[in-house]
Amino acid sequence: MIDRTIIEAANAAAEPGLRAEYDALGEQLDRRGLAIDSLKARVAAYGIAIPSWGVGTGGTRFARFPGAGEPAGIFDKLDDCGVIHQLTAATPRVSLHVPWDLAPAADLRAKAEEVGLGFDAMNSNTFQDQPGQASSYKFGSLSHVDGGTRAQAVEHNLACIELGREIGSKALTVWVGDGSNFPGQSHFTRQFDRYLDSARQIYAALPGDWRLFTEHKMFEPAFYATVVQDWGTNYLIATELGPQAQCLVDLGHHAPNVNIEMIVARLIRFGKLGGFHFNDSKYGDDDLDTGSIDPYRLFLVFNELVDAEGQPGFDPAHMLDQSHNVTDPIESLMSSAMEVQRAYAQALLVDRAALSGYQEENDALMASETLKRAFRTDVGPILAMARLEAGAAIDPVATFRRSGYRAEVAARRPQSGGSGGGIV
Repeated sequence: MIDRTIIEAANAAAEPGLRAEYDALGEQLDRRGLAIDSLKARVAAYGIAIPSWGVGTGGTRFARFPGAGEPAGIFDKLDDCGVIHQLTAATPRVSLHVPWDLAPAADLRAKAEEVGLGFDAMNSNTFQDQPGQASSYKFGSLSHVDGGTRAQAVEHNLACIELGREIGSKALTVWVGDGSNFPGQSHFTRQFDRYLDSARQIYAALPGDWRLFTEHKMFEPAFYATVVQDWGTNYLIATELGPQAQCLVDLGHHAPNVNIEMIVARLIRFGKLGGFHFNDSKYGDDDLDTGSIDPYRLFLVFNELVDAEGQPGFDPAHMLDQSHNVTDPIESLMSSAMEVQRAYAQALLVDRAALSGYQEENDALMASETLKRAFRTDVGPILAMARLEAGAAIDPVATFRRSGYRAEVAARRPQSGGSGGGIV
């Protein structure tokens, strides 16, 4: 963790300017009938989960260029995630990926408590072969033609549930790379039926207070046909399995220009929106920093989420899922967490009564302008004041760089190899 005196010194220098900006924004919002302190309280209460794998350097299909001080295992990862929350006060939970993060439950709980974190959804991995694994997932896992391979994949998911239960998680996220790369390679219907049969076995093992999140992805590694390729198939799966099954939306898992906010609205309408993996993309599943390419789309997603707040049973999980190839992962995750908070705060500014009226009147221009007015508002002072009052950093990235944390962990962590490819 970072010495608190470093955070306090950085905040002391920045606080007078922040208070002036906060007061000025408060006057502006007051003229719009919005109370800035109330908005700040809602932003401060919002949290997003960090993916444990996100604090390591990612990669491409061709190469991986590791950075200094990469975490060597889950306990190093939890240290890094603790620093992110210490500086942003926005990331109170970590999402683990098994077997990458496999460790005794008691040790995981103790380390999480030490760094001030809790645990979010568990993530299973049947898209890679592991050392000593009896059957390969080269041609699929939950939908494999071989019953023994499917049973192995199901058992792995059950083990993830058990570990998650012991550390306080309440959900399991299942993503599979199953599919085909050539026409005729797989029988579409039989393959999907095998997946459903496996998923039902996993669903049957869920504790009563858990949820199962199934995740769709348009392509990769199956480029001809993917078993769970879009939100429609995902919805069918969640409907077939039962009320504890919901759909997880990864913002990078859609074709370019797909209307993701409409997908979100449809899933909300039918009670099947489980949560998100937030990132950004230009071409496909780029796993870029959240808000780095299309911040307006992120805002439009949150416009739908804020509109649905208060509906019975509405409780989507929020998590980042990124691959950092040219930036410091801690800096990118802090930046992304703040961008998600920003989109949430902007969505809270939407004049919903006015918007509804323009929609009923078919006034397309004014409806659009109502959204843009909220999006154009600089809510940065609200986010920064929430951090200051929580004891976090007014400027997390600058404070992190000033702290020397990266150099300190680089001096004691072994250098990671970088010859292989593959996105983390």
